[in-house]
Amino acid sequence: MTVKDIIEKMNLKVYSGENNLGNEIKGGYVSDLLSDVMGFAQEGHAWVTLQTHKNVIAIASLKELACVILVKGNEPDEDMLEQAKEEEIPVLGTTEQTFEVAGQLYMMLNA
Repeated sequence: MTVKDIIEKMNLKVYSGENNLGNEIKGGYVSDLLSDVMGFAQEGHAWVTLQTHKNVIAIASLKELACVILVKGNEPDEDMLEQAKEEEIPVLGTTEQTFEVAGQLYMMLNA
């Protein structure tokens, strides 16, 4: 499954990373604690979070994550968006709650 697939199936808004929507999603990770994501997220994961600052992009890049999904209608801060565009990391958004997004993602990846 690719980032583009989940955008279409989950009706996600694309904020950045249009050139990397073909990234393969190998799993998902849900956390708002940056050190937790650094320690346990794996390459190719879609990261579900409500954090909207540029440190999210630093970690997404370091861990080679497939994308970042912002929940609850949160939008990226200007510095996050600038960094995401520079690093070409897909940042997506939804008004859905974290629980619903995680459940949908899990179901799609394990169908």
